Amino acid sequence: MPDASPDIVPSARALLKERDYLLFWGSRWCGSMAAQVQSVALGWQMYALARRTLGVQESAFLVGMIGLAAFVPVFLLTLPAGEAADRYDRRKLALACVAGEMLTAFILTLAAWRDVATPHLLLGVAVLFGASRAFFAPANTAMGPMLVPRELLPRSIAWNSLAWQTASITGPAVAGVLVGISPAHAFVTALILFAVSGLCVTMIRKNTKPETQPGSRWTLMKQGLSYVWREKIVFGAISLDLFAVLLGGATALLPVFARDVLHVGAEGFGILRASPAIGATAVALWLATNPIRRKAGSYMFAGVALFGLATCVFAVSKVLWLSVTALAVLGGADMLSVYVRQTLIQLVTPDAMRGRVAAVSSVFIGASNELGEFESGVVARFLGPIGAALFGGVGALGITGLWAWLFPALRKADRLG
Repeated sequence: MPDASPDIVPSARALLKERDYLLFWGSRWCGSMAAQVQSVALGWQMYALARRTLGVQESAFLVGMIGLAAFVPVFLLTLPAGEAADRYDRRKLALACVAGEMLTAFILTLAAWRDVATPHLLLGVAVLFGASRAFFAPANTAMGPMLVPRELLPRSIAWNSLAWQTASITGPAVAGVLVGISPAHAFVTALILFAVSGLCVTMIRKNTKPETQPGSRWTLMKQGLSYVWREKIVFGAISLDLFAVLLGGATALLPVFARDVLHVGAEGFGILRASPAIGATAVALWLATNPIRRKAGSYMFAGVALFGLATCVFAVSKVLWLSVTALAVLGGADMLSVYVRQTLIQLVTPDAMRGRVAAVSSVFIGASNELGEFESGVVARFLGPIGAALFGGVGALGITGLWAWLFPALRKADRLG
């Protein structure tokens, strides 16, 4: 790890002087906002379609299937996506992926307007969206550090997370209102936001093409996998996210909790969906102005443990205010662990390897999110939604202890900078 003095911390205002980074941040916010609106509307529409003919648990299973459909292409395309991000211009690659996301929003809008949406169509669109995200994630992640000086990297990561989290607050709330009118309104809003995100990317001027690496495509892919396995801090951080969030993915069941557990309807669903992002944004704001300097590993593991505990509280809650509070704590704890994890990975990974490492990281994150949704749906099929969420929270607590023992270097990681 770099051993820069912890007293040398550039001001957050320095980021405001980086024009290309501001465009990158704007693109990230609009794209995240669009993805949130589309995801919320897609889950709600799937559940509404399924509940016409199926019971609660079977419908919850189909909602979880959306996550699996989006994850499969991410998993299959991980290696070529990472290699592409380390070979081609990352800005152009990200722009092509945004075009693919716009296509998914257009299809959903058209299907909703004409009232021809079916569960099979929604799952097919989720596959197409997953394919676009498979290439977008490594290209976008690897492009970010190219737009700021190294000393601003920890702060930029916090602000990147802030873009995601503020969009995660606004997106579900807006989606809840729009879905109440019609799903088509939500999908067309996502389409417009994806277009604005792409426009911001086109305006970035800095060179975002990595240095050409020798070797065949297959050789570069193997090098990326070898690096992740060899660097135990990187492997431990990525795999911790995979298993902890995989088990603790209670947010996938929010449509079920909103409708059949808490009985709060579409508006309440929007509030529940935004609650994790509210807590995460509060933590992201703090980290953006007060970055962690020491005991980074301890902070990360504490965040994952609190994430699991808050998931358990949410599972047993029967009132809206307690559920909202638990979800906010869950989101804040996850933000803390994500910030430390992403900063550690970015600092120890050379630029020529960032695309491939980001691709591996994205498939692990995708597994934790999309497969987490699938896992929650499957467990809910047998234990019910409350049992599934409680099972996930307890599992996340167990993973925290196990990983702290398996990866002592990660637990003892100290400075970020």
